[in-house]
Amino acid sequence: MAVAAMAGGVDSLSDRAAKMKEALLKSQTITENVVSILGSFDSRLSVLETAMRPTQIRTHAIRKAHENIDKTLKAAEVLLAEFDVSRQAEAQILRGPHEDLESYLEAIEQLRKNIRFFSSNKSFKSGDAVLTNANNLLAKAISKLEDEFKQLLASYSKPVEPDRLFECLPESMRPSAGSPANHGDPNGLGPHSHNHSEQQNSNAEAASFKPLVLIPPRTVPLLHDLAVHMVQAGHQQQLLKTYRDTRSSVLEESLRKLGVERLSKEDVQKMQWEVLEAKIGNWIHFMRIAVKVLFAGERRLCDQIFDGFDSLRDQCFAESTGNNVSMLLSFGEAITKSKRSPEKLFVLLDMYEIMRELHSEIESVFGGKVCAEIRESTFGLTKRLAQTAQETFGDFEEAVEKDATKTAVLDGTVHPLTSYVINYVKFLFDYQSTLNQLFQEFETGGETVSQLATVTMRIMQALQTNLDGKSRQYKDQALTHLFLMNNIHYMVRSVRRSEAKDLLGDDWVQRHRRVVQQHANQYKRTGWGKILQCLSAQGLTSSGGSSSAPGESGSGSGASRGLVKERFKVFNTQFEELHQKQSQWTVPDTELRESLRLAVAEVLLPAYRSFVKRFGPLVESGKNPQKYIKYSAEDLERMLGEFFEGKTLNEPRR
Repeated sequence: MAVAAMAGGVDSLSDRAAKMKEALLKSQTITENVVSILGSFDSRLSVLETAMRPTQIRTHAIRKAHENIDKTLKAAEVLLAEFDVSRQAEAQILRGPHEDLESYLEAIEQLRKNIRFFSSNKSFKSGDAVLTNANNLLAKAISKLEDEFKQLLASYSKPVEPDRLFECLPESMRPSAGSPANHGDPNGLGPHSHNHSEQQNSNAEAASFKPLVLIPPRTVPLLHDLAVHMVQAGHQQQLLKTYRDTRSSVLEESLRKLGVERLSKEDVQKMQWEVLEAKIGNWIHFMRIAVKVLFAGERRLCDQIFDGFDSLRDQCFAESTGNNVSMLLSFGEAITKSKRSPEKLFVLLDMYEIMRELHSEIESVFGGKVCAEIRESTFGLTKRLAQTAQETFGDFEEAVEKDATKTAVLDGTVHPLTSYVINYVKFLFDYQSTLNQLFQEFETGGETVSQLATVTMRIMQALQTNLDGKSRQYKDQALTHLFLMNNIHYMVRSVRRSEAKDLLGDDWVQRHRRVVQQHANQYKRTGWGKILQCLSAQGLTSSGGSSSAPGESGSGSGASRGLVKERFKVFNTQFEELHQKQSQWTVPDTELRESLRLAVAEVLLPAYRSFVKRFGPLVESGKNPQKYIKYSAEDLERMLGEFFEGKTLNEPRR
């Protein structure tokens, strides 16, 4: 059964194989038929493609033509748009900038774009003619811009009235009410005085100055836009000339209204000192106002109008301000070249101070290479003022020592030269920091304080030398010493009460106080030595007793009544002469006068009392004793109280 089963399975497999073979044969036949059909299609497609190729070529050509037509139409549209914009710009430009400046500037900008467009599209058939026309139109437009810039700048550029300048000053520097400030004295101070304060200068440096508006703010941007277009058109030189000519004359007129004038050395030399002193005081204020207000305002205006054009900006500022700075400095230059005199030292120091104060502002306002010449001229004046001040200082020292004033001080009081020199020295200490700065300009090494002390000591020594010479004019040696005592005491007292004490030192004060005392002692010795000899017992005894009348010799005194009477007469005469003479003399210092009277009384009154007590009885026992003993000690003391009062007589005697 198993074999039979296996045989049945083989037959089944054979049937299946036969069927598969039959199916494969049918599939092969179908495949061959499909291949045959596809081959025929390929042949037909190739024929069809050959037939369609001319049509495809024509279609591509048509499409390309359409694309070219679109491009040409678009280019034409752009070109026509440019022509349209150009016509609009031309119409606006022909109307001019005066009615609508902003639209005019926009039209110029559009015209420039047209020029750039046609310059980059040279293929356009009429491009050259269009460019020529556009460039001509642009030139006309820029020419009108120049006129507009000039007209706009001129119409808003007006001289600044002094009141407007003063309003920019700090409150403390403005003219006082009712002062003649508007007519050349901006501080309302009148002629310059020596009431100088270095604190005032430091306040000036720290004070706030209000910015000056020279042209309305709404106009400045328009001027800036005009300037930009002119620069882009290459018209920098025309722009520079227009700005310089307009603004320079306006600044000059502003300064003249303030009171500034151009003066030469000869003009200065002819002026009376009071007039010159007032002009110097005014010039100091003018310099501060010009640099910190007027020129600073002009710098801001230049910066705004020519923003973005640094070189042109600095050139315009330098050329519009240069002549005006020169006019201001001419007065200072004339002062430095004029004849030197001691009274000019303080105004020279004032002028030097203002130039030092303005140094940083000048560097800032007149910054840049183009303004270098202006900076150098101002700093040069500062240097020359310092040099002239130093030379004047030296002249003063020499003048003090060689002063040959013949005016005699008849009463021995303080000589005018002494008070002048001491006041001069006091004023110097008001300028202490300025002098220190001045010494640094020319000295190398050393302490500036010690330099000032050295100079001051030299001046004091020169004064003493001169006073010694003047004291020799007196025939009376007592008056000589009184004169020197008065003058040196005045020097010492003045130094003790001023800053000079700190500079000269206690040693100087003590040394000269001793000199005062020495002259007081010499005065007593020479003025009272002779009269004190009258009160000595020496020479009152006669050579022989028989020469005296009976009763003429005082018991125990051994003195001759006649000699005693004569001695009293001589004393009375001498004291009366001294009283008459020395009551005309003067010791102006109250304390010194009282101490000198007391010193005389301390030697005179005890000697007189002693003499009267010892020898008075000889006279009192005779006839007319009051003829000889005319004064009591109290009378003498009262009369001494009249000494040194400077009483005037018809014929004063020395």
